[in-house]
Amino acid sequence: MSPLQGQVPGRSGGCCRGGIISYPLESIYKEVAYIAYHFHWELDTILEMEHRERAIFIQEIAAINERINAESGRD
Repeated sequence: MSPLQGQVPGRSGGCCRGGIISYPLESIYKEVAYIAYHFHWELDTILEMEHRERAIFIQEIAAINERINAESGRD
């Protein structure tokens, strides 16, 4: 067996062979829309990022929004 065909945890807690685990497309759309809305970056720029990198920018945007809301009294 190929070393790439390792065990992948199944939903029931068991294991299954093979398969590809991917990031849900709906989540990618939300991440891209959130970053594009706030930073006005090009779609390709955002899509070229790894998921972890997009997640970091999302956290930073949320922190910026929280600070702005707190400063304006809109907690």
